[in-house]
Amino acid sequence: MEARTIFLNISPLDHRYSLSEAAVFERLSAHISEQAAIVSCARAEIALVKAHLATRGELDAATERELDRVAETIDPSLVYAEEEKTKHNIRALVNVLKTMVSERVAPLVHLGATSVDILDTALSVRVRDCVKDVILPELRGLELKLCEIAAREAETPEVGRTHGQHAVPITFGFAMAEYVSRLGKSILEMETRADALAGKLAGAVGAYNATSMIVRDPEDLERRYLSYLGLKPSEHSTQLVEPEYLLRLLLECNVAFGVIANLADDLRNLQRSEVGEVFEYFSSTQVGSSTMPQKRNPWNSEHVKSLWKAFAPRVMTFFMDQISEHQRDLTNSASQRFVADYLAGFTLAVARMKSVVSGLQADREGMAKNLANAGGKVRGGVLAEPAYILLAESGISDGHEVIRKITLDAETRGVTFFEALKANGDAFARITAQLEKLGVSDGAGFFENPERYRGLAAEKAQSLAAKYRDLMKGPEGR
Repeated sequence: MEARTIFLNISPLDHRYSLSEAAVFERLSAHISEQAAIVSCARAEIALVKAHLATRGELDAATERELDRVAETIDPSLVYAEEEKTKHNIRALVNVLKTMVSERVAPLVHLGATSVDILDTALSVRVRDCVKDVILPELRGLELKLCEIAAREAETPEVGRTHGQHAVPITFGFAMAEYVSRLGKSILEMETRADALAGKLAGAVGAYNATSMIVRDPEDLERRYLSYLGLKPSEHSTQLVEPEYLLRLLLECNVAFGVIANLADDLRNLQRSEVGEVFEYFSSTQVGSSTMPQKRNPWNSEHVKSLWKAFAPRVMTFFMDQISEHQRDLTNSASQRFVADYLAGFTLAVARMKSVVSGLQADREGMAKNLANAGGKVRGGVLAEPAYILLAESGISDGHEVIRKITLDAETRGVTFFEALKANGDAFARITAQLEKLGVSDGAGFFENPERYRGLAAEKAQSLAAKYRDLMKGPEGR
């Protein structure tokens, strides 16, 4: 087949991203390229030949090795050339395979199968292998980096934020533990969904009409066929494998994609000049702006968000491919081919996010400064919540209103929340007494140090990091 320079390709996946993420792209290509699609269909056809021979008691080790060699050495360009004549992709593949096997075996190629017995089965194999061999290792690598940050920064004070406003204190490790937990669960679900992908050898309408003319137990033949490919049969087939097996896996990929996009947004916003709490690695030769030499843009996080915008909406196509009229129509023939693009785009986003968090650093001074100044117009105002709760615990029913007025007093006089609180002698005495009951040392100075009010942030960060670090060992290592 004629070679083409990558710069004449149309999809950015095949030029810009194949160069910037070359190692990941190469691993993806082994599973979801057009060559991989043809080879996987050839493997499915050869698995069917093996099943026929095994059913007859005629499959020996030498024949099996030769058949495997045929599947691995098929030339996609020959299949494409044959398709120019047949105008049918699977018949073209069958015709080429028949020229590559012995006369004894040739009649068994595609015997009893319809095209989708091969196509759907082969798609399940390569999506499963792509997820398990490429996508999940990339995701686990990202997850472990997040676990590392969550544990390392478990004690690093940071102001929490809701609605874009300062809330109560947390730690940066706790903020990252959110993504450890969300992404970790999605990874585990993807493992399960990949293992559940199914195949079929049930014929043109799924009722085993053709294979019932060949063997007494068509379902046994189907199980033999699929066993060579490491699959189980679809519980019910039309001409198609039940679409929900693949749909649920792709939906879980999109869940993980959304988690990563959310992380990208949070990291990008924490790098804003007026926030300045984290920074990405920036090489000595890197340029942030074509006109402003000082700029260090969070472009990698933005890149991940941009890939999500491009690929996440394709989930609607996955849902539409769920529907096929009666036993089968052909409305998924083009759309389903773009599953490969989606998997590639998702994986490239994961790889880029992994590079972001690998070089991510917390600006601890910036975090401490923001926390010290947090509270809107009232410095230290983020501690209004514990003040109100402790006051209510002391028996004051309108504690919330008392503290609200104290924050207004602080704002009016231009003093810190701590100073305004101390000025209200009764409230301050009740609050410090409650702190002493809780065993808090230096109760009187508690409100001078907002980082002390962090709940279980550090403990949760450490426990979730440890939990998911262990779970990322993979099924075989748990």
